[in-house]
Amino acid sequence: MDEPAAIGRRVQRLRGERGLTQRQLAEPAYTPAYVSTLESGKVRPSETALRFLAERLGTSYEELATGRPPRLGTELRLALTDAQRELATGAADEAAVLFRRALTDAEHLELAPERAEALLGLGECALECGELPDAQRHFEEAEKLLADEPLPRRARAVRGRAIAHLLAGELRYACYLLESAIDALGAGGLADPDALLLLYAAVISPYMDMGAHARAAHAAELALALAPSATDPALVAGMHRQVARTFLAEGRTADADASLAKAQAIYGQLRLRTDLAHCHWMRGYVQAQNGELVAAERELRTARDMLTAKRAALFAAQVEVELADVLRRLGRHEEAAGLLSALLDLDARHGAVHAGGAHRLLGLIAEERGDTDAAEEHYVRALALLERSGASGDLADLCRLLGDLLRRTGRIEAALDAYRTGLSHRAAPGTTTLGPAPSTPPLPRP
Repeated sequence: MDEPAAIGRRVQRLRGERGLTQRQLAEPAYTPAYVSTLESGKVRPSETALRFLAERLGTSYEELATGRPPRLGTELRLALTDAQRELATGAADEAAVLFRRALTDAEHLELAPERAEALLGLGECALECGELPDAQRHFEEAEKLLADEPLPRRARAVRGRAIAHLLAGELRYACYLLESAIDALGAGGLADPDALLLLYAAVISPYMDMGAHARAAHAAELALALAPSATDPALVAGMHRQVARTFLAEGRTADADASLAKAQAIYGQLRLRTDLAHCHWMRGYVQAQNGELVAAERELRTARDMLTAKRAALFAAQVEVELADVLRRLGRHEEAAGLLSALLDLDARHGAVHAGGAHRLLGLIAEERGDTDAAEEHYVRALALLERSGASGDLADLCRLLGDLLRRTGRIEAALDAYRTGLSHRAAPGTTTLGPAPSTPPLPRP
């Protein structure tokens, strides 16, 4: 809101343009003296008073309080929904251009909520492009702008920061961020279904990489229980965007804003497809552990297709490792090896866990074919990749596999060294246990 003097001059100018006296403008809620005092800049009007006066003057609260025509804010929100549409359909580079433009406009207009929305969009674009430092910076700036907002409003920023740290190999910190937010939602009585779905779905991946499988399975089931059902939300969102443009052209900014709010909500749900894919992946993992390999393959392919459509390469790689393991167990070694070979060249900083998993499975396939030299080489490469990531459960398992291989080939001392290394990873305090699980907030009734 501008200073009282600027608001007073604005009210006086608009009153004169409408040909109203101070009494006509003031009544029935206020007195002519109040309008006179306000126009002279001697009093700061309340939001209630400004909304009343705006209606009487045929303008908006925003224009009366800031001097900005309401159309500017609506056009900015329309630009943000355009950017969200590009991002939701996988065009991260194109979306980033639109979000940067919107951020510049939001800063010029001093609109904090729109600045935060643009920063969140830029963070999501950076995640999909693998630009993790940029992603962390954007999400941190958005969280600062939203510091006074309720936690559900900040959930996207928290989730984004956690995913950026996860992809950088900082598994425990990613878990900490997500679990803390889940606990805070429950403790504050803010069990917002959308926020919970976002956080529970996001925490599955770091749980899995750290070997906390039971906790991951619980999070996946909760996320799937919360998942909204929609036949084709993208079409509905597109309709609302076009309707908003029509309203804006007719000068109906309030109606345009209402349509844009609906479109933004749907595009937000579309961004959840990446997280929901994690839930299908988790369900496939559980089925694989139970020996239900055909069902597991179906779930994992569903997850991979969802992620590939979103161009979420690093997440898709994670699912492909699990799918390759299922194919191996089904005896389809060539198909499994073909999937895994494509994962070996992943960025060592961002894809170490997944590339390590691919080497581990290729080692198992080589062992099953009797090629012990190739198996040992894959196990050693996997160990080198995973040591930097903190995936202790995977490291312990690899050391066991390598130790067994060395023992079978007669290298007993080397096998003992591998077993000891594995035990040290498994026994590291706080590495494979994360402390108490977050409390389960009360879920909405179906």
